[in-house]
Amino acid sequence: MKNLLTSAFNRATQLTRERNLAEATRVLMGALTTGGAATPTPQPAAHAEPHPPTFRLRRPLGETVELLRHAGLPGLNQSGAPLVGLRKAPNIDVPPGAAYLSRSYVGPAGARDYKVYAPNGVGDGERPLIVMLHGCSQNPDDFAVGSRMNELADEHGFIVAYPAQSTTANQMGCWNWFNPADQTREKGEPSLIAGLTRAIMAEWRVDESRVYVAGLSAGGAMAATMAATYPELYAAVGIHSGLAHGSASDVASAFAAMGGKFELGAARRSLSDDYVRTIVFHGEADQKVHPTNGETIIAGARLDLADALARETRETGSAGGRNYSRTVIADARGVPQLEHWAVEGLGHAWSGGNPDGSFADRHGPEASREMVRFFLADATP
Repeated sequence: MKNLLTSAFNRATQLTRERNLAEATRVLMGALTTGGAATPTPQPAAHAEPHPPTFRLRRPLGETVELLRHAGLPGLNQSGAPLVGLRKAPNIDVPPGAAYLSRSYVGPAGARDYKVYAPNGVGDGERPLIVMLHGCSQNPDDFAVGSRMNELADEHGFIVAYPAQSTTANQMGCWNWFNPADQTREKGEPSLIAGLTRAIMAEWRVDESRVYVAGLSAGGAMAATMAATYPELYAAVGIHSGLAHGSASDVASAFAAMGGKFELGAARRSLSDDYVRTIVFHGEADQKVHPTNGETIIAGARLDLADALARETRETGSAGGRNYSRTVIADARGVPQLEHWAVEGLGHAWSGGNPDGSFADRHGPEASREMVRFFLADATP
């Protein structure tokens, strides 16, 4: 299978350079179908996926060509114009006294726009900050609606930031988690996200000990990279339907990682002695990013923990009409250091989200609420 996929990737790359996208896609899909399952997996609930049913290891045309493009290949269309039509921008409700503001950060690696939601009374003392990294074809407004994180900000009094991936950097609006140039401290997209995080901390009264990062899919993979490259900046990380830092370094390994095929050693997240508390959500019916990616993130994070741990607990339950299993590893104080939520029947979508946003499923435990609870559990009284 490996030789077949390698040959197909090489042939598809050459065809894409020749702008024969239809034939490149046919070659690649043929190889993936041959190497994958012959029957489709169950489709998640309506609104959870905007794409037609796919087979395990098969990818939609947009994702296929976009990954090929970032191997130094031409864009998706002849003009090179970004595919902004794929990106939903719903209206954001802003209660009286709250603010939802547009900002832009410029650094040595480039520039990124971002949105900041500040709840009413945010000037009264230092507040936590959660940086939310959207998935492919999403934007800050879309992700804010789908994750319901602004509502939780009103409830708990923290600030939320939503960085926007540039369609110049990636036509599908994906964070470039699989690009080695965007996996390193003080380089590429990690430097931009860290830079805008610090800009928000300078503009608002943010508690420096309570800054967190979370993301979905490509955003989840980039959140893992942020925890690996800036462990002193982020106190905890939330990864939903994402991949471990360093699990891919090129097009072929990106497809392999999304299909759950990679070595744990290559996916180790930690780059320093600093440990970042980690919570992972993943749908067991995810057809785009295999659920073993969530398991691998937790397994790698466990290797970074100190030897002395209080206990590991496992439980099963039901929330929002879906069953789940939850594994928690806590320290001697009872503060959770690692959590892994595996949600039955959930596809590639934010669990317990608002389906008015893309890649959000109303069913299942509320990932946002559980992440906020996990993040704030280590707060000093």
